[in-house]
Amino acid sequence: MPHAPDPHPTACLALADGSVFYGRGFGATGTVAAELCFNTAMTGYQEIMTDPSYAGQVVTFTFPHIGNVGVNPEDDETADPVADGMVVKWDPTEPSNWRAVEHLGAWLARRGRIAIGGIDTRRLTRAIRQQGAPHVALCHDPEGKFDVAALVETARGFAGLEGMDLAKTVTCAQSYRWDEMRWAWPDGYTRLTAPKHKVVAIDYGAKRNILRCLASAGCDVTVMPASATAEDVLAQNPDGVFLSNGPGDPAATGAYAVPMIRGVLDKNLPVFGICLGHQMLALALGAKTVKMNHGHHGANHPVKDMETGKVEITSMNHGFAVDSQTLPQGVVETHVSLFDGSNCGIRIADRPVFSVQHHPEASPGPQDSFYLFERFAASMNR
Repeated sequence: MPHAPDPHPTACLALADGSVFYGRGFGATGTVAAELCFNTAMTGYQEIMTDPSYAGQVVTFTFPHIGNVGVNPEDDETADPVADGMVVKWDPTEPSNWRAVEHLGAWLARRGRIAIGGIDTRRLTRAIRQQGAPHVALCHDPEGKFDVAALVETARGFAGLEGMDLAKTVTCAQSYRWDEMRWAWPDGYTRLTAPKHKVVAIDYGAKRNILRCLASAGCDVTVMPASATAEDVLAQNPDGVFLSNGPGDPAATGAYAVPMIRGVLDKNLPVFGICLGHQMLALALGAKTVKMNHGHHGANHPVKDMETGKVEITSMNHGFAVDSQTLPQGVVETHVSLFDGSNCGIRIADRPVFSVQHHPEASPGPQDSFYLFERFAASMNR
């Protein structure tokens, strides 16, 4: 049955199980099919919408005040929004922030992304938790004309993220250099002038703030496409290799990424991975990954460092996880989620090779885990 129809709905969210939510559309018009997830972060909606890891997903924001600080070019994590759409409880208000340069609705419209407001996001989030991340069709029509049966069929026709290599759709087209460091008051973004280490970063869907954190740790970064081979990487003569975040099924991307990673590991170089890069490293070492029921998406996830006992509050965004039961001998589980016990970090016992599932660059989110960038930099002081 339709849920709480708006007197004049201009947007419709149809789930593959036949559930239909009506609301008010903003941003672009049209229809998109995707996987639906929810994010519990209270800040950073612009960074979330431009995070390449959200390719193929519509994001439900559990925090109701979305759009209240507007948008600005400095907070983009990539050149264009990557998430396919957004679902919010309250319609965006006029922005009230000194950094705002544009209204969220206008920004989404200009970038071709559909959004729906006036939705019972609590009910939707409960459904996602209980039933798993559903396939949905999101439609925005200013005239309010919806073929609901067709939208449900569109949702059912979405192929899903399992088996999907989405890194190839969001990676860079060619290599480039990066030297911009993290934002800091009062100067904003500044450039690295005295690099200490040469790093190749493999772009499976890299967020800009990850690259900034590498630069802030003293790394001269060369970003290379996801399709780069071990020969391509080693030709740069790097001191270390970084494996970025990204979307889709790690097993699918691993078809070409795993041979590259194994080639780098054979040269005994320091390696650091985040999110999809973490999963890819695990696959290269012989472990397996699994699709999660609804994933982890938020900026308040507690993670325990199993080696120090310290608990870090982290930012997360992933729908697949490393199966810790498949980690081979010599690979140590370093971090676990305190929400569900899932794997959040590994390292090779006797080598400077490690990775984490969470996002230490925290954009948005807490900065408890930034030390991992410094640890990577220190591993190259050999």
